[in-house]
Amino acid sequence: MLYSKFSKHLVAVDCIIIGYDILEKEIKLLLIKRAFNPAKGKWSLAGGFVEDDESLDVAACRILNNLTGLKNVFMRQLHCYGDIERDPGARVISVAYWALIKIMDINHDQSMQNGAHWQSLKNIPPLIFDHQSMVEKAMRELQLQIKIRPAGFELLPEKFTLVQMLDLYEAIYQRSIDKRNFRKKILTMGILEKLDEKEKETSKKGAYYYRLIKERYKRLVSNGFSFSLDLGAIYKKNY
Repeated sequence: MLYSKFSKHLVAVDCIIIGYDILEKEIKLLLIKRAFNPAKGKWSLAGGFVEDDESLDVAACRILNNLTGLKNVFMRQLHCYGDIERDPGARVISVAYWALIKIMDINHDQSMQNGAHWQSLKNIPPLIFDHQSMVEKAMRELQLQIKIRPAGFELLPEKFTLVQMLDLYEAIYQRSIDKRNFRKKILTMGILEKLDEKEKETSKKGAYYYRLIKERYKRLVSNGFSFSLDLGAIYKKNY
């Protein structure tokens, strides 16, 4: 057998599943209590070993689907973690993926059966192995991606107000953003449609709902449009 003289290692995937609580205005992570050793009973990202007939992407999609019931969500490969002693159970190389999902879309019964719980990014419990490093890298990547593509919309409902969108960006960056400049930047792109319906639960006057026009965005990109929402110049003071 070819390569038989070489050592064999286990390959796993770990999924950083990110959601946004629009009412609490918080970024949350879907975590699980580990049901086996090592580190049984401790908090962990969703993960598992890659099966013989799977690619890395397929394995990551399987793990996310098993936990949430969702398919075809925004998910990207993040980084490969291969420190020799990262997992005390064996020599395990893990490829991390980060995913953006709408909290309201998940199958809550399915996630509960798998011991999954949403935890606020501000108060996440200690995580096993190098999972904290995975989370930190995923959040840095998210902060980068929402500047150059409309990835943040994956966390919002189909219709949203501009205030709700601003709240999302502030939750991701953990900084306060100037409302007027933010509104001007996003509206001048021409990728949002203003709806006739208003959100009136948080104010008497109400704020108009908007939606992302995905077809127009794709058409603009094919014609050379570049999504740019670098907020460096419009931050307010830190929290």
